[in-house]
Amino acid sequence: MEVRAVGSCCDLRVRVVMWACLAAVPSAAQLEFQYQFGRLTNPFSGGRAYTSILTIQHATQWKLGDSFFFIDFMDDDAVDGFNDKDAYGEWYPTISLGKLSGRQIKAGPLRDLALIGGLNFGADPNVLKVLPGVRASWQVPGFIFLNTDFAAFIDSSGGIASGGAPSTGNSFMVDVNWLLPISLAGQSFAFTGHAEYIGRTTDELGNTVLGWILAQPQFRWDLGGALGAPNRFFAGIEYQYWRNKLGTRNHDNVVQLLLVWQL
Repeated sequence: MEVRAVGSCCDLRVRVVMWACLAAVPSAAQLEFQYQFGRLTNPFSGGRAYTSILTIQHATQWKLGDSFFFIDFMDDDAVDGFNDKDAYGEWYPTISLGKLSGRQIKAGPLRDLALIGGLNFGADPNVLKVLPGVRASWQVPGFIFLNTDFAAFIDSSGGIASGGAPSTGNSFMVDVNWLLPISLAGQSFAFTGHAEYIGRTTDELGNTVLGWILAQPQFRWDLGGALGAPNRFFAGIEYQYWRNKLGTRNHDNVVQLLLVWQL
């Protein structure tokens, strides 16, 4: 994730968007724009600043799996080299082993297994992480999806020599992501988000990069539905809990305003 430094990641972002578009011909797709506002922590100074985040998020299905991509454009009210007109994105394409083999993979609540290949990239710090792994999809009543991802967390950055943030040793990621629709008092809501753990490692300077826990659950109200245009406009909150943010000893524990426009 983002640390600091100016590099050539703008070209990388273009390539990743192209890869995402060429990955498959979708049978179902969803595009949405999110705006978040809250007081986030600079993990390197410990200071906090009000931060605006515009997110472009795209999810699609294709005949052998699915793909999830987002990019955050961030800016805060502190000029400190962190979240100053920065961009950060992730892409996770998957291939379903059940669809690939033509056989259902089921065992109890297990619905399917998939191969996953992730990319995490930050513009300002010129960071690139590669995350090959496995996804277990679960059949749980009420949930649209509930997944558990297990992946390597491989640093493919150029490090300080390329003008970027210090490169790190390789690690691993465990992530749970979900979507649960809720109907209450004639209104439609959704509880969605993810929670991840990244294992401890070291950087090229010999510094310890602590393992971290990041949870970003969202609670959304279908505002458009209340006004006669369902599944278009949402309002709510995103709660961010980030212990050892970016491997430091600083944390986030904050509620952010959330506005969503879904196409």
